[in-house]
Amino acid sequence: MKHLLFAVAFACLASSIPAQEFKDFGKERLNSSPRHGEWFDIKSGDRTIKAFVVYPERKDKAPAVLVIQEIFGLTDWVRSMCDELAENGVIAIAPDFLNGQKFEDADGARKAMMAVTQEQVKTVLDATADYALKIPAFNGTLAVCGFCRGGGWAFMYANMNSKLKAAYSFYGAPPELPEQVANISCPVYGFYGENDERVNADIPKAEELMKVAGKKYEPVIYKGAGHGFMRSGEPSNPNFREGDKKARDEAWTRWKKLLTEL
Repeated sequence: MKHLLFAVAFACLASSIPAQEFKDFGKERLNSSPRHGEWFDIKSGDRTIKAFVVYPERKDKAPAVLVIQEIFGLTDWVRSMCDELAENGVIAIAPDFLNGQKFEDADGARKAMMAVTQEQVKTVLDATADYALKIPAFNGTLAVCGFCRGGGWAFMYANMNSKLKAAYSFYGAPPELPEQVANISCPVYGFYGENDERVNADIPKAEELMKVAGKKYEPVIYKGAGHGFMRSGEPSNPNFREGDKKARDEAWTRWKKLLTEL
């Protein structure tokens, strides 16, 4: 049943994303960044997966944030978000669930991501979290963030890893069942676009579930924004949407403050 709910939610999510939004970008930030970013291998179950990490420039140890990609793969945009997180003082680590695959159409992305199970998501993120624990510059504080379907997985992973200090879910499907929130031990911060009722319609149910379970959930809906506003509100995006830029700026202002609380 869990697998069915997971697959249906993801299929609905992926089918709603316009194909033109799959174009990759973000290399300019990566190429001009003064921060150190690198690829490395993580052993995950019987697989070895690639991951990308960016380190902040600071004189003390830093918290780490696991970054969960969108359905398009570990794109340059996702890696540029890692750099932007590192710019704000955290070690950002993004595992590649698709082992280098990238997509420019919704069908290809959906097909690949539908093959990723909840167990695989947990295994990959657990392996990435274990890697973070061994980084000498890591201060022991761990959080997770995700975008689109990755936002839903970030919420889901908060229920699977009691070591997390915070979860940041960007326009991902919220939980619908009590058992999906019962083990959450950290605050969950939601970032949603006003013009995204397909996702937003489930927020009240998630709020009630979290309240009954005694958990902290703070969703914010950004006025005038659509789904994927962190990507589509990025000025370097060739499919930039002016209406989403304000939401992206407001979300970053909020997120930067929350990152300082780690």
